[in-house]
Amino acid sequence: MSERVNDNKKPAPQKTAADNAPGTPVAKAKAEAALPALGFKGMLRWAWTQLTSMRTALFLLLLLAVAAVPGSLFPQRPANPSIVTQYIKDHPEYGKILDSLQLYDVYSSAWFSAIYILLFISLIGCVVPRAIAHYKAMRSQPPRTPARLSRLPEYGTLVIPADAGIPASRAIKDAAAKLKKRGYRVDVRDDDGARPSLGAERGFLKEVGNLVFHTSLIGVLVSVAAGGLFGYSGQRILVEGDTFVNTLVGYDQFTPGTNFQSSQLQPYSIQLDKFQITFDRESKGKFGQPIDFKADVTTRETPDAPAEKQVLKVNDPVSLGGTSIYLTGNGYAPVVTIRDGAGNVAMQGPVVAKLQGDNYYSSVVIKVPDARPDQLGFAGFFLPTAFVTEEGVSFSGDPELINPQLTLNSYFGDLGLDAGSPQNVFELDVKKLTPLNARNLDAGGITLAPGSTYTLPNGKGSISFDGVKRYIGVDIHHNPGQLYALIFALLAVAGLVTSLYVNRRRVWVRTGTHPDGRTMVEYGLLARGEDHRLAAEAETIRGLLTDEWGLDSQASPSGPVDNGPADSVPGGSVPADGVTSEASTASRTEDFIQSTAGSAESKKDQ
Repeated sequence: MSERVNDNKKPAPQKTAADNAPGTPVAKAKAEAALPALGFKGMLRWAWTQLTSMRTALFLLLLLAVAAVPGSLFPQRPANPSIVTQYIKDHPEYGKILDSLQLYDVYSSAWFSAIYILLFISLIGCVVPRAIAHYKAMRSQPPRTPARLSRLPEYGTLVIPADAGIPASRAIKDAAAKLKKRGYRVDVRDDDGARPSLGAERGFLKEVGNLVFHTSLIGVLVSVAAGGLFGYSGQRILVEGDTFVNTLVGYDQFTPGTNFQSSQLQPYSIQLDKFQITFDRESKGKFGQPIDFKADVTTRETPDAPAEKQVLKVNDPVSLGGTSIYLTGNGYAPVVTIRDGAGNVAMQGPVVAKLQGDNYYSSVVIKVPDARPDQLGFAGFFLPTAFVTEEGVSFSGDPELINPQLTLNSYFGDLGLDAGSPQNVFELDVKKLTPLNARNLDAGGITLAPGSTYTLPNGKGSISFDGVKRYIGVDIHHNPGQLYALIFALLAVAGLVTSLYVNRRRVWVRTGTHPDGRTMVEYGLLARGEDHRLAAEAETIRGLLTDEWGLDSQASPSGPVDNGPADSVPGGSVPADGVTSEASTASRTEDFIQSTAGSAESKKDQ
């Protein structure tokens, strides 16, 4: 039998390059070998594994950021369809190609949505298995005590004198109590045996914070998607005395979400009662600058609800019907009355003047499509406080209504509104119109003060300047996922901070009784991942144990040495010179540890 044993121990012959040459048995076996078919289920399992890996999730997150870049390079149809139409006309060579690639609808395109959904699935596939594994880890017992604690990054020993009357079983219970108070989850093993030990761990919040962070990212994605699908936004200009009702026809501009339904609009109303501006009248450098805005409004949640007085200010929106109404602009609206050639009132009311310069210098455009026999158009500017230079140029000297003036040029002809083509209300295309009044014409321009009237040439009608009102511009936003996005973002930050500052640690303690009656204690610490505070934790635990047992600890917690005098080292004696080196102390302590490593109690812990 010994011969057979020796034969079995012979080393296997080494293969050479000749064995792999064509025609050899090895080459023939390799040629005939066939890999097992992956199959449809195997392919799906492989694809799912790749999709739910953290590497894929990070790649999709980067890809999503890159995919959003065209949204800032090209005009987007949901924001302004007319600009997209004009862009395609201005770039006929590639405008339609970009449209076919959905680059004017980036955030609702098929390819952007595909990346978004894949990222969503990938994050869920990453988080759910990790959450299940962490839940099982939290319910499981700490790992078994290692056979050699001295191999751990942080290790130390303590010796309890025999006259202290603390056996190994009591020492392990004292250590367990101290670790529990420090927040460790403790499991005591063989507390009645000769070599009792314990395993303890803490820092489960680190992985919890990590899971909260990734789960919150999913929540942010869902919230943003909900806002894009079911949210909407719009703008409206309100002149003092006007009322806005939350219906589609009530908006000056409206941007719906992908799955928006008109039934989502709650029919609330808001009326601008008065708008007040406070101007700087003390500072020399900023004299006349607005320093405060205040809009007094009357709101109703529903048509039958009681009216409520509220104040709308900058950065202090009014909330109605699930929407937030923000104050974004203001200006003056001259009130005019325009009569056509037949003497009929063709237009009457305030006209919004668009701010153009300092001191509320504003441009004015008036379109009168109902005038007869010819449509009328006016273009000019409004000055709250008019001043005229020596050259005859008017300018605004103050933002308050001290000397308001309305200066206009008039035109007649086809305004182009009957064709149904969209036009900018603040612009007047005069290419197809015939001028009536202008500074370079014999009739001159039109200059009006409040209460004055001007009769147009050629019997085209008249225009009266009746007064001035203020107006405000409001942005109305409805985003059902906005609050949830904020909550999940805060949770993500909290989870990230927790995962960065909480450390996962494990502690093991083993005790035993020396033949001379002393109780020997060894402990070791191990961190999961990088933990620069592990040494300080070992020092703290050592201090707790020495205080519990009334020991005088002077040795380092990172070496296999005890806290007692040199002659108390197990299995050793003091040298003649009375000095014990750290190396010899460590060697004798380790000899004691190894002498009991093979005991039944120690094997059970392993």
